[in-house]
Amino acid sequence: MPRAIWSGSITFGLVTFPVRMYSAIDEQDLAFHYLHAKDDSRIGYEKVCKAEGKPVPDDEIVKAYELEKGEYVYMTDEDFEAAEGEGYKTIDISDFVPYEEIDPIYFERTYYLGPDDGGEKVYTLLVRAMDDSGLVGIAKYVMRSKQHLGCLRVRDGTLDLEKMYFADEVRPLDGIKPSARSVAKKELQMAAELIDRFAGSFDITKYEDTYREALLDVIEAKRRGEELHLERRPDEREAPDLLEALRQSVQAAKEGRKVQRRRDDGDGALDDLTKDELERRAKRAGLTGYSKLRKAELVRALESTR
Repeated sequence: MPRAIWSGSITFGLVTFPVRMYSAIDEQDLAFHYLHAKDDSRIGYEKVCKAEGKPVPDDEIVKAYELEKGEYVYMTDEDFEAAEGEGYKTIDISDFVPYEEIDPIYFERTYYLGPDDGGEKVYTLLVRAMDDSGLVGIAKYVMRSKQHLGCLRVRDGTLDLEKMYFADEVRPLDGIKPSARSVAKKELQMAAELIDRFAGSFDITKYEDTYREALLDVIEAKRRGEELHLERRPDEREAPDLLEALRQSVQAAKEGRKVQRRRDDGDGALDDLTKDELERRAKRAGLTGYSKLRKAELVRALESTR
């Protein structure tokens, strides 16, 4: 059973029901530690007073807001609670809008919202009504001493809360957007053909963290005591003109499709295949537990079946 990270209520109009919030994201980052190379002991960090150069105990540390340079206002937990007001444990829906009208740049992080005890009926009612309407709810809520904007949407029969940025938190495009440049008709046609070569339906399972897999392979190789040699990247050559670069890209895309078909037919070196392609091979070969193997382990397992 997942652990809730926040509990409160959803309100829309005069309707209120209790919910629990769960993190929807489980980032697969690798954890590294700083060690003292002399004895492998962990490196710790102390809270040090910059004026005295000495460690400061927790009971002498206060949170403060700097009004002007050198002028601070000390803040306590009670001060933050006073700002939260009575509705600080409430996700208050103020509007229902079409999802496609929201620019994805405003989305920050996804959470799951599940019904708390006694809220199942109204939760289900809201899910059904929102699903029928095709709209999403826009709400504000307070969590961890900060007010947030959120988008509630229905996904697989449950409510997702997309934590959003406020309008003033998204930086303007000043100095980033390029000035208008003329584009030749032939260049535009070639660019459209190149996009068409890569067009298809979105499938999130096609994309994998290849850097993380490669890093795990490096770690495993070092564990076995293998020497690693960095392959020098070839020197960058002068790029062809834009139209020629587009032509070469389209041709490479055509060749890539041919290579993909050969891979699907079972030809090609295993090291050159993606992890998804290796897993399809493993499934056809009748290997068990292949979904838990890293790419290098899949290659070795498939080579043993040849």
